[in-house]
Amino acid sequence: MIHMKNAYIFPGQGAQFVGMGTDLYDQHEEARNLFNQANDILGFSITDEMFSGTDEGLKQTKITQPAIFLHSVIAARCLGSEFRPDMVAGHSLGEFSALVANGTLDFQDGLKLVYQRALAMQEACEMKPSTMAAVLGLEDSVVEDICRGIHSGVVVPANYNCPGQLVISGDIDAVNEACEKLKAAGAKRALVLPVGGAFHSPLMKPAEEKLALAIQQTRFNNPSCPVYQNVSAQAETDPETIKANLLKQLTAPVKWTQCVQAMVKDGATKFIELGPGKVLQGLVKKIAPGSELA
Repeated sequence: MIHMKNAYIFPGQGAQFVGMGTDLYDQHEEARNLFNQANDILGFSITDEMFSGTDEGLKQTKITQPAIFLHSVIAARCLGSEFRPDMVAGHSLGEFSALVANGTLDFQDGLKLVYQRALAMQEACEMKPSTMAAVLGLEDSVVEDICRGIHSGVVVPANYNCPGQLVISGDIDAVNEACEKLKAAGAKRALVLPVGGAFHSPLMKPAEEKLALAIQQTRFNNPSCPVYQNVSAQAETDPETIKANLLKQLTAPVKWTQCVQAMVKDGATKFIELGPGKVLQGLVKKIAPGSELA
């Protein structure tokens, strides 16, 4: 008898929408307590931004990241005893949600780290105009080769989302040049994304330096189950390794395809997405077609 394993997965930036979390707030006392606690910790009403703000307001990195983190973590808490993961993973920012879900970080520390990460990333974005683009319909190796061949600035593979979908990241000119070359190489689309900067690229180095201090000062516990981290794409349970990988994540690519493949190899049969939207379910469908989704 094969044990069916549940993998809980947590989305990253881009999944936000106005009104996110209102159902949780209205229906669960624990959710209300956690949202109110978050407003106190952050020193402003993030619930106003989430429940009744504007799309523009929610798009700011310093709002988006804590908002998605809160929605994800509180959704997991509201499952109560039903929340029994055998493994967890998160896409980019979602890795912080996953680490609260498996007990590596406590709620308050997780929120503070996410907010510091968001501020550091927003600052890095403002230092140098940069962007990201989604590339559809090419082999990863082709995208990697084209990025390597561009010398007008930094451009690197940033998110391995699913087979045939890779996001690149870097200087605006270099990303635009890469998009032209990728289309010429047969990409179905090479589309610049409406993001504030070049996440998961060397241009996030200033943010990494800021976040390093915050991570060093935060207590990391032994997790209740493994986390499949973006940087290594394998099961991690050692708090020191988790810490190091979490920091590298800002400038390294998100290996989401590889994370999902590793979870399946280790027995994941059901993927449950917690947080706003269903972006990750769509990706899992393409990476591991036979998996059950919720």
